Amino acid sequence: MKSFLVWTGGIGLLFVAAIDTLAMIGRHAGFRLLGSIELIQPAVLVAGAIAIVFGTLVDAHARVRLVYDRLNSAWRWMADFCSELAMLAMLSIILVGSVWLMLDLWPSSEISEIVGVPWRWMRLAANLALGATIAITALRLFRWGKTS
Repeated sequence: MKSFLVWTGGIGLLFVAAIDTLAMIGRHAGFRLLGSIELIQPAVLVAGAIAIVFGTLVDAHARVRLVYDRLNSAWRWMADFCSELAMLAMLSIILVGSVWLMLDLWPSSEISEIVGVPWRWMRLAANLALGATIAITALRLFRWGKTS
């Protein structure tokens, strides 16, 4: 699973680099790659969404350790638990708003102007990534509840 996420996110970033490089070369060579930004946006969304899911899966999110490193084990457990709970609440609120927006705009068949990228599928991908991150966080909280 982790290897799949790394490869998928990496391929998305390579796609972004290739499209942007071609667009930049085209600007200097006299031909324009129309819609390059519209092609980059979905790839960045996929790479970013995978990075968030992967970071949650391996528990590698950034932390400020100034206070955390000075806490004893009981307080560290409490800080970790509260951090996971706050992340679960924040992501759930974002998911509710994002799903609401997606459902509201789904019938409109909204597409990008030049290339015609269907934004509904990008919103669905973002919501699926948010849902996966929420599920991983909820499972981690459930595990903590059973071990303590």
